[in-house]
Amino acid sequence: VRLVESGGEEVQAGGSVRLSCAISGFTSSDRERCLGWFQQAPGKGREGVAAIDSRGRPTYRDGVRGRFTISTDNDKSTLWLQMNSLTTEDTGLYYCAALKDSSCSLLSRSVRYYGPGTKVSVSS
Repeated sequence: VRLVESGGEEVQAGGSVRLSCAISGFTSSDRERCLGWFQQAPGKGREGVAAIDSRGRPTYRDGVRGRFTISTDNDKSTLWLQMNSLTTEDTGLYYCAALKDSSCSLLSRSVRYYGPGTKVSVSS
């Protein structure tokens, strides 16, 4: 499984960023598991931001619900995260993640694979 993120950039507070993740190497059973985005803010550990199951049902962390939207294409080859109304607390490295099962837990122990990450910097 290979996950490669792109789209990270520097923006001002209130702006928007769209992250993409190119996914390859998935088996049919992999496509039944959840995909997600995790954030590592400066000086902190990785925390789940959003996840999506095989039926397209999303889960969001409190604080991003209503601002962020996770989506994927039908064959699970691309995962996106649309991030709107950004605040400085959204700054960090964002990792695309293939999760271990279909429960879509946002806990880091639920992650099977991570991509290398892409950086989002939000200035005030």
